[in-house]
Amino acid sequence: MIAESDLKANMDAVRSRIEAAARRAQRSPGAIRIVAVTKGHPPELVRLAYRAGLRDFGENRVDEARAKQAQLTDLTDARWHMIGHVQSRKARDVVGPFALVHSVDRPKIALSLARLAHESGLCLPVLLECNISGEVSKDGWDVASGTDRTDLLASLLAVTRLPSLEVRGLMTMAPWTGDVMLLRHVFGGLVQLRNELRDAGAAALPELSMGMTDDFEIAIEEGATMVRIGRALFGDRPAGAD
Repeated sequence: MIAESDLKANMDAVRSRIEAAARRAQRSPGAIRIVAVTKGHPPELVRLAYRAGLRDFGENRVDEARAKQAQLTDLTDARWHMIGHVQSRKARDVVGPFALVHSVDRPKIALSLARLAHESGLCLPVLLECNISGEVSKDGWDVASGTDRTDLLASLLAVTRLPSLEVRGLMTMAPWTGDVMLLRHVFGGLVQLRNELRDAGAAALPELSMGMTDDFEIAIEEGATMVRIGRALFGDRPAGAD
């Protein structure tokens, strides 16, 4: 596990890069939140990151997240984010323990989460995951394959109007590439989609979750409000953690 001094140095470096990217885009650095991706790392690392000042922690798997939460109940103001694909059979476990679900990627899971949240007397904050790049390996509403734009917007708008879901914005994942123009196309495409939804009658949708260790600066320049950072903070995951 990373040493505390190294973690603090990494945090300072990431924050400096966020500030520089925000300045280039004439944005306030305070408008960008770091979601520290702790997938594959032990609870002790979450505690170390919390002690260093981080409060938002992203997990990809429900069971792993719930196990860590059970061991870290004293971190009362930690905010847990579900950033991975939510299987229908795990939907019930997502409602309640997470401050934000980034990965509502299809109408079926949206309906399921809305029903379960209603049954629990909760309003679940979520983001709608959209596949801007068109990669078949990516989850989310298909934005790139020529799907009729009117149908796409209607499907997304319908989810924003579900009771017991609070849709706060959109999320996307960019391709693994060094092609800056392609990355800008993907991140800019999410901003464009958010704006189209607003014009079509959606609520404010203030959050845009986009950008990871290798591309978060470009995402910030294009409008990200949340960046999901793992390796730049914590180094590589432990051997055997996938």
